[in-house]
Amino acid sequence: MAKMPVFRKYLPVAASFALFLAAVCALPALAQDAAPKPDSSQKSEDGQKPEDQKPAETLKLNVNVVGLFFNVKDKHGALMPNPTKDDFEVYEDGKPQTIKYFAAESNLPLTLGILIDSSGSQQRVLDMEKEVGSAFLRQILTSKDEAYVMDFNIDAELVQDLTNDIHRLSAALNKVKINVGGGTGGVPGIGQGPIPIQNAPGTVLFDAVYLSAHDMLSKEVGRKAMVLLTDGQDEGSRLKIKDAIEAAQKADAIVYVLLCADRGGYFSQGMSYNGEYDMKKLTEATGGRVINVGNKFDKLKEAFDQVAAELRSQYNLGYTPTNTNLDGGYRKLEIKSKQDYKIQTRSGYYATARNQE
Repeated sequence: MAKMPVFRKYLPVAASFALFLAAVCALPALAQDAAPKPDSSQKSEDGQKPEDQKPAETLKLNVNVVGLFFNVKDKHGALMPNPTKDDFEVYEDGKPQTIKYFAAESNLPLTLGILIDSSGSQQRVLDMEKEVGSAFLRQILTSKDEAYVMDFNIDAELVQDLTNDIHRLSAALNKVKINVGGGTGGVPGIGQGPIPIQNAPGTVLFDAVYLSAHDMLSKEVGRKAMVLLTDGQDEGSRLKIKDAIEAAQKADAIVYVLLCADRGGYFSQGMSYNGEYDMKKLTEATGGRVINVGNKFDKLKEAFDQVAAELRSQYNLGYTPTNTNLDGGYRKLEIKSKQDYKIQTRSGYYATARNQE
């Protein structure tokens, strides 16, 4: 993460100590007087007023602002460029809200989690996931972004902590191996949460999503997303799908699921499969989506390309909710397009000071 700049002011050697004190005391007032004051009557080159372009970073000072990242698509699923604030309406629990700011593009840093399923069902697709996943990270990450890698099978493990070093991230993906049993549980590198991970049978998918959201993404700012490479099947998690969804929503994290599996292999051995329904619930609640790629290399690459395009084409708006109670309750969200475009965004949020930013 970028460090705060340090400014130094050098005074002439001959200046007296009294003059030095006077100058230091005067600095805050001078800075306030010298700061440019925005003229609300002026417009920028793209026709937006300054209040419409307020950077999202500054809005963290106002805990009463709810911020939303979203994509806009036409009826064929193509991303729509250049909408304006006046093209949208926002509703919270069915009540209209006033949009306070809107940005057509966001330069906020991206924190990205790659969660890779290393259970037995992934035996024939794991190498493909590693290769295409590494290429995706090289494609999407910039110098101000960070990513981490987790794998999950009978337990969940943080393979690589947050970094923007592509070589470390690729090396972490390459270290992931199929695990169908044995060993002791644990989540190295992740803070102590409420989940006891110890020799759980099956695939702890829901637990992994919870840990990724609660222990990794909830502490970050800016844009946050996780990409799951999995067949969607959970067996053995201590938590339920609703717990995973709640943690992701509280972390303001978008979840994409790339369904990868070789149905002719592992699942021909008497294994059942019904995970896609839960994965759709997870992605629709958080503003992502499910893309089914099976065991096809080209489909997986295309899916990653689509995710990259959507993360690069997000719009950002904020509003001050008319319901000002920070009671921790769930609030349903809806963004409507006046042009009947499809809006892809999270379905709600929890009304706490942490999530109103």
